[in-house]
Amino acid sequence: MPEMIRTGIAALVLAVAMPSANAAPAAPPGTARDDALTTVMAGEFALQAGQLPDAARWYLDAAKRGDDAGLAERATRIALLAKDDARAAEALRLWKARSPRTLALRGAEATLAMRQGQARVARRELAALMKDADDLGWRYALAALGSGSKDPALAPRLLNELVDEGAIPDKLQPWLAFTGLAQQLDQPALAERMVADVMKRFSGEPAVALLQASQLLQADRKQEARAVLDGLLPKAATDPALRLKLAEEYDRLGDPAAAARAMGQGPQDTLTYGLRAQLLARADDKTALDALYQELKTAGTDQPTEYSPDRRLLLGQMAEFLEKRDEALTWYRSVPAGDQRADARLRALKTLFDLGRKDEAFAEARALQGDASVEDGTRRDAYLMEAELRQQDEQDEGELEVFARGLAAYPDDLALLYSRGLAWERRDRIDHAEADFRRILVIEPDNVAALNALGYTLADRTTRYQEALELIDRARTAVPDDAAIIDSYGWVLYRLGRNAEALVELRRAFTLQKDPEIAAHVAEVLWVMGQKDEARRYFDEARKLDPDNRSLLRALEKTGA
Repeated sequence: MPEMIRTGIAALVLAVAMPSANAAPAAPPGTARDDALTTVMAGEFALQAGQLPDAARWYLDAAKRGDDAGLAERATRIALLAKDDARAAEALRLWKARSPRTLALRGAEATLAMRQGQARVARRELAALMKDADDLGWRYALAALGSGSKDPALAPRLLNELVDEGAIPDKLQPWLAFTGLAQQLDQPALAERMVADVMKRFSGEPAVALLQASQLLQADRKQEARAVLDGLLPKAATDPALRLKLAEEYDRLGDPAAAARAMGQGPQDTLTYGLRAQLLARADDKTALDALYQELKTAGTDQPTEYSPDRRLLLGQMAEFLEKRDEALTWYRSVPAGDQRADARLRALKTLFDLGRKDEAFAEARALQGDASVEDGTRRDAYLMEAELRQQDEQDEGELEVFARGLAAYPDDLALLYSRGLAWERRDRIDHAEADFRRILVIEPDNVAALNALGYTLADRTTRYQEALELIDRARTAVPDDAAIIDSYGWVLYRLGRNAEALVELRRAFTLQKDPEIAAHVAEVLWVMGQKDEARRYFDEARKLDPDNRSLLRALEKTGA
């Protein structure tokens, strides 16, 4: 499952509500005020348990009992998160009655209107947000437009109207942000128009040229995109941040070798050399990588003993990429004691494995695991590395035995439990995977990765959909705008038969992150809804990103697409 985590503007504060400036004076125990606090606590327990519908109900009840604007705001946000539009609307009315029309309130109203497809209300609130002098205004508007709607055409239409009206503030940052949203919404004509406007308004800004290149690439006009990037190269020598951005864009263009050349502009350090090496390795340009390797080696030939530890480590990695494994092993073993030594020892045992000296590799792993002079984190990583190598060697029982030893040495280590849970899932041992993920949640109840992993696994591999939904809702409460979690949420809605709702969430997830698994999920839902032409387009997107993705292959087999 995708596991990128992003935080967003709608993140909830998971604490008992504090009275706002508008709160009523303290009241003695047993009054409505006391009852409201009890209700808040009930809502909080439901929230922590992932029971979002119950949490929305309790918080709205609490908001009704008092006159606290802050509590009404929280009730609104929880109801929005629970997709309970009726309670969100009721809580919003309380909030509006108790508070001036703040930017946060307008943002919530715009989000609810977008959700319900109320174009007139959404447009009114978005326009008001955009007019505010505070930058938070346009940020709330941006979040509302990207929040998803039952009408997928609504956000592009409203964004187009905002551009027509000249509503976007005349500043570079909001123009870049809204143009990026147009690209995410798959609106090439609108994006092209906005890029042209940005170029007129902010000509000469490197960020604008990068945006133009991105838009051209999205429109599959690769040669034009390359020409724009090439025009920026002279500036990269004196601007490290621009140099990195250029490398990213060349890499998106599908030319990691050009990205490496961009990184070669200007002064070089070990980090820069490392990035160039990674790019050349990805380009499979061993000639250029070998030249870089020789360059880095000769940089210290006058004083070979003075190679820094991080440079020795990098030279080892480059030699490993070049399949000069004996040289790589020599470099790794030459790294002196210090921060890089642990990484070098882990890389050395991997190199031994790749040299076919598997018994030595596993012996080195055991030695590292038992070395009391080494930090616990490194010893734990040695178990993870050995497990990975056992998996590569198709030693199923050996991989599990390593996890058993690791957890005997480090009981309840979260990384070991998580990795073993994934290993069990690969073997279709969902009961064992569940046990490991649940063990993590006993130790750390709010562990977002485990909540999402377990929720997704139950949704994908069992029929325990309601339980999966509650777990995923707990993750959504902590990180509402994470693409992986939104994908999991959309997937469980699909498994519950709520296809239209699922499609809204899955589209939103793909807008946030172009991931093959998310694309496959969107495609499958579209297919079962009879929208097969669009489904095929998403299947094609998934194939471009990763043709061997497990979710993609399962979806193709299921649908026959």
